[in-house]
Amino acid sequence: MWLFGKRKTAAELLRENKRLLDRSIRELDRERTGLQNQEKKLVMEIKKMAKEGQMDAVKVMAKSLVRNRHAVNKMFALKSQLQAVSLRIATLKSTHAMADAMKGATRAMGMMNKRMNLPALAKIMREFERQNEKMEMTSEMMGDAVDGAFEEGGEEEETDELVSQVLDEIGISLDADLVSAPKARAGWFGHTLGARRGSQEVPA
Repeated sequence: MWLFGKRKTAAELLRENKRLLDRSIRELDRERTGLQNQEKKLVMEIKKMAKEGQMDAVKVMAKSLVRNRHAVNKMFALKSQLQAVSLRIATLKSTHAMADAMKGATRAMGMMNKRMNLPALAKIMREFERQNEKMEMTSEMMGDAVDGAFEEGGEEEETDELVSQVLDEIGISLDADLVSAPKARAGWFGHTLGARRGSQEVPA
């Protein structure tokens, strides 16, 4: 087998041996079925000869019946043994398949470990952390700048609204009347505006 052909692997040998065992089990089943059919015929012949009074023939056929039954029992035992061997071969085949899978996985992991440059990977991780920290700082600075811009814009709008409201209350428009307004009114306006601003800054 090895001199003139390719050497068979362990998996192929296990497969062939299991196939042979299964074939032997099927042949045993056929032989056993044949013996059991002969047993039925012998029983019918023994009954017939007994009714006819041919006791010598009955004894001879009875011995054949006993031998037949012993052969059937031996075939049952042999079949059980062959089935046990076939099961062991199937288990070995599964174990061999798992070993091959583990061997392939180990080879793949070894190749990956050889190709993996640990110093370069550590350098990449450090650079990633540095850039990540830098990005976080930039995001915080941009967020603070945006918040400040919105806060300033909001204060300016609020101030304009307050000025308009105060001027409406004292009856002064934003045109030339503001220039000709008395100093007393201007002073009162400044005092009122400052008081209102103070009340706006007090937290609720």
